[in-house]
Formats: sequence, structure tokens, C-alpha cells
Amino acid sequence: MTKATSLTKIASQKFKKNFWGVFSLSFLTICCLLAIFAYGLAPDKSKNANNIILSIHSKPPRFEVPVLTIPYGNTSTSGKLKEFFFGKQITANSIALKEYRLLENGIEVEEYSDATQQGITTFYALDNFPDATTAEEIPQKYIKNQKYILGTDKHGRDLLSRMLIGARISLSIGFVAVIISVIIGISLGAIAGYFGGKIDAFIMWLINVTWSIPTLLLVIAVTLALGKGFWQVFIAVGLTMWVEVARVVRGQVMGVKNMQFVTAARAMGYKDYRIISKHILPNVLAPVIVISAANFASAILIESGLSFLGIGAQSPIPSWGGMIKDHYHYIILGKPYLAIIPGLAIMSVVMAFILLGNALRDALDVKN
Repeated sequence: MTKATSLTKIASQKFKKNFWGVFSLSFLTICCLLAIFAYGLAPDKSKNANNIILSIHSKPPRFEVPVLTIPYGNTSTSGKLKEFFFGKQITANSIALKEYRLLENGIEVEEYSDATQQGITTFYALDNFPDATTAEEIPQKYIKNQKYILGTDKHGRDLLSRMLIGARISLSIGFVAVIISVIIGISLGAIAGYFGGKIDAFIMWLINVTWSIPTLLLVIAVTLALGKGFWQVFIAVGLTMWVEVARVVRGQVMGVKNMQFVTAARAMGYKDYRIISKHILPNVLAPVIVISAANFASAILIESGLSFLGIGAQSPIPSWGGMIKDHYHYIILGKPYLAIIPGLAIMSVVMAFILLGNALRDALDVKN
């Protein structure tokens, strides 16, 4: 036990000396916190940041405009805590304003429009504003100057809010996919490496067949079989990433199962399950940790590719890959930032996981 603790401390010290490893871990920690508290930080706190104002579509960063909110329907809340983590239901109609004029029994507004066009003028009676007793109270309670730090997308939604909530999709798809791949990969790899014989031959055949199919094609097939949706993508990506884990675990188990401590465990009458789980697997997890970091990055790229093809997370759920799909043609229309911003986010997170995997590989390498 003392030796294991010593090796853990050595690996920790080696990792702390790796600047890019520590930087990547810090960056990913910040990204995870942003994803968890996305609705608390996002300017648009509606569910999926889906508050659409078409009159201000594809506006540049730092765009600012007054917005009038007109309540409608059920205004009851579903609980502060739930709203903080999962967003609010849209219970008001939002209108971007060019100018407004207060009347005795209401407010007359001219909707926002480009300088070359005349905005639509509409009158809203005082009855539409339940918290206002006079027309003078309407601007104070229902008109807010809204600033869009990253601009708006093609539907007039706040791009910053969509990016923050979209981080949940990318990070959660990586987390779930890695969990699924690790569970399947370690289980099959350990069984094949420990028992050998026909069991090993069958599992290796299954591994080779799965490996021979292009990853994206296999994900598309699984997605089409399960249907389009949020959780279907999670399962599809996870089921295609276990192969490499299984091969590595199988090789590690084959090298460890004949060592003296395993032979001693057999002599003491321990069952195969306990020998594998308690004695063998703890000694072969180092390469699995490194592979998991790489698989995390691969899962994010695969999900982005699926969303770009239209079979990933479905609208209105925000996805970085889906944002690129919606706005890639804006690159030639003079607004490339609409596609570049989510593209840079994907690149940054994937690069961070790759650097983290390299740092873990160096830290866990007992030869150095």
C-alpha cells in the first residue's frame, strides 16, 4: 500500500511539472463549471436559449437593442433551482424596439428593423402588462436594454447563451460515451485476456469486425436504428468507442495474469471475478485513463460531425456542431464569426483533452 501511494505521488508530481497538462486540466475544469452553471451565467435563461427575435437575426458582437417583453399564457414557475440548472419556459413574447411612444392607455412601438426598412408599428394596451398600473410603468418593468456580447444567430437568439448551453452537449456526450466505452471495453478486454481460448477468439473477432467499420458510418447506422435524438447520440457514440479500450485492456491483462501476485491469489482460492477486479484491473488502468482522455476528444468531434450532418442533437437543443451547420454559409456572406466561434470552441476543448492525455501518459509512464 505504501508503494502504491508513493507511485501515485510520483505521478502527481510529474503531472504538476507539465505546464500544458496543468493548463489543459484547468481549462477543462472551467469549461465544465461553465456548462454546469450555464443557465445561471447565460443572458438568455429560457430553456435551450431559444428566445427567438427574428428582427435582430445575425447581428454582430456587442449589438445592443431595447427589448419589450409581453407576458402571455401561464406565468407560473417550475422552481428556482430547476430553472437555474435547466432554464425557464418562455412565457413572454420578446420584441426588439426601434422606438416607442407612451399613450394614455398603452404603448405604441416600432419594431426594430434595418436602416433601409420601416419597422412595423403596433399598439399594445395596458391590459397586456399585468404588473403595470399606468403606461409610465411599462418602460420601467417591461423594457430592457439587451446587449448581445457575441451577437445573435440566424434566428435572432443570443449566441453567447447558445454557446454556454451547447457546452453541455459536447462535454456530456464525451463523458457518457467514455463511461459506456470504458465499461464495455474493460469488461470484454479483461475477459478475453484472462480466459483466452475460444472466448478470446470470439471477442477478438467481434473487436476486429467492429474496428473494420468506419466510426462515423457505424455511428450513423446506430443513430438511424435508434432514431434521432439527444440520448440516442450518446449511446451511439459510446457503442463505437469501446474497441480500442478492449484491445489495450486485453493486452495488459495477458501480460499481468501470469505474475506471481495473480498466481498467489489463485492459490488462496479466490474466484476469477475477484482476481480480475481486485488484483489485475487496478494494475492495468493507467493506459485506460490515457485512452479515455483521447476518446473524450473523439466523442466531441463525432458528435459535432453528426450534428453538422443533421442527425445529432436536434433543434432547438444547442450544439456546437449544429451551430456550424446553421451558419457555415455565412462565411461567404461577411459574417464568418457565426461559424468560427463554435468551431474555435470545439477546437479548444478537443486540443485540451489531447494535451491532457499526453500529460497523463507521461505522468503514468513508470519507465521515466
